[in-house]
Amino acid sequence: MSVPALRGLYGITDSKLMPDDATLEERVMAAIDGGMTILQYRDKSQDQERRLRQAKMLMALCDRAGVLFLINDDVDLAEACGAHGVHLGQSDEGLTSARKRLGERAIIGITCENSLALARTATAQGADYIAFGRFFPSVTKPDAKPAPLSLLNEARKEFRLPVVAIGGITRDNAPQLVEAGADMLAVVNDLFSPETPATITRRAQSYHQLF
Repeated sequence: MSVPALRGLYGITDSKLMPDDATLEERVMAAIDGGMTILQYRDKSQDQERRLRQAKMLMALCDRAGVLFLINDDVDLAEACGAHGVHLGQSDEGLTSARKRLGERAIIGITCENSLALARTATAQGADYIAFGRFFPSVTKPDAKPAPLSLLNEARKEFRLPVVAIGGITRDNAPQLVEAGADMLAVVNDLFSPETPATITRRAQSYHQLF
């Protein structure tokens, strides 16, 4: 597939919200139906067989739908399932190493927390996008460092790279993040917690309409 624009709703899976293959597939498909443009597979368990199986399944779904598929933190898994790229935290494998392994066409995003200095380093190393947050209290990462909304505006002025906002994002607070300069909104709970696919699709549509 051709790489879609780095813009729009950026869904992140959660193994607690989607504990089995069927639920994971159903909820991801519902979000895709609502206009999700990027999906990150995030599973911190040590069940390598399940992680590879699920990553391959999601890769096939995203490839058919023209959705960008990224793996959280794990370059080995990204290689094994043929993902379009990875999202790396500050304590994960370095960007330079990941680029060598995944190739120039891979999409590699970097967590920059609440720091423009980290974003400068990521930009210099060849990141494809930079992610800031948390902007609001987060269920997924309650201990993440808080970031001010003004950071998005500062990043938009300084960097040409697409910017991701993450952390406690809901349909209520999402508009102010886009207005402040976010190109992508990374959402976990507000997107994937509903049990009915129709509700997930409607929520994805609400985010999609912001872009």
